[in-house]
Amino acid sequence: MRSPIFASGLILAAGMASADAPVLTIYTYDSFISDWGPGPQVEAAFEESCGCDLQFVGAGDGAALLARVRLEGPATEADIVLGLDTNLIAAARETGLFAEHGVDATGLTLPVAWEDSQFLPYDWGYFAFVQNVDLENAPTSFIELAASDVRIVIQDPRSSTPGLGLLMWVKAAYGDRAGEIWEGLTDNIVTVTPGWSEAYGLFLEGEADMVLSYTTSPAYHLIAEGDASRTAAAFDEGHYMQIEVAGMVQNSDHPDLAREFLAFMLSDAFQSIIPTTNWMYPAVLPAGGLPEGFETLIQPETALLFDPDTAAEIRAEALEEWRAALSQ
Repeated sequence: MRSPIFASGLILAAGMASADAPVLTIYTYDSFISDWGPGPQVEAAFEESCGCDLQFVGAGDGAALLARVRLEGPATEADIVLGLDTNLIAAARETGLFAEHGVDATGLTLPVAWEDSQFLPYDWGYFAFVQNVDLENAPTSFIELAASDVRIVIQDPRSSTPGLGLLMWVKAAYGDRAGEIWEGLTDNIVTVTPGWSEAYGLFLEGEADMVLSYTTSPAYHLIAEGDASRTAAAFDEGHYMQIEVAGMVQNSDHPDLAREFLAFMLSDAFQSIIPTTNWMYPAVLPAGGLPEGFETLIQPETALLFDPDTAAEIRAEALEEWRAALSQ
């Protein structure tokens, strides 16, 4: 995710790198490399020690990343793909394009156990609908939302990891009733955007009452803007968890450098950047803890999460339920 301020631009490259320095290319989602995202600070911190030219290449939102890498195949220029999540890990693994990372991940502070030889987490959070605190009769469940006249903006699950996460959230909460829930929500949906940035922008412009985002999104407004007028709605069904990951491409021209970056990704230097740039929880709690303001965020009573294989198995069914409801 995701800084609520975002900027266009597909490539973020170091201007000070030596002309003959090895180039490490990382595909990621656009908001990660915005001026206010983690990209600029991560680039500067890693280049201090790597003797390399780190280049981030924006490729839309998270799900679009996988589509691009799959299309490019073994000829991809990416050394690392950063911005997939647990709902996409199985599909990414099936491409055969990712290598084992070989990084010690015993220091992770995720709320769930993590064992994966190819993909490493760098942050996590809970999906939620963000709203203004003065929203009248704010819904506290999908059923209440469907029965209300509240306008929402969501993201396309075919291109966006938050969009796919919403499908999994509804499926995890309602199982075989997911299609029924989506039918009830169709009147609430103002539009479906390709990615998170577009959706959040529409919400900030007043085009919707609520936007699919994260429980951590209000921290941006509070810490960066001194604005306490946004909050995340706590839903009775619980909230689906997102764990964002990075993986090294099998045919990387610089495998040692790629592994060096993945190890750096779990360091305090990287993880301390995440809370106030990507506005998510870090995968490894920094030595200084979380920034002041994070203690104000809602804490879901129930955490929902499918393991990667289960998410892959139900993805097509969940997508068809969503498409069928929205096409009516």
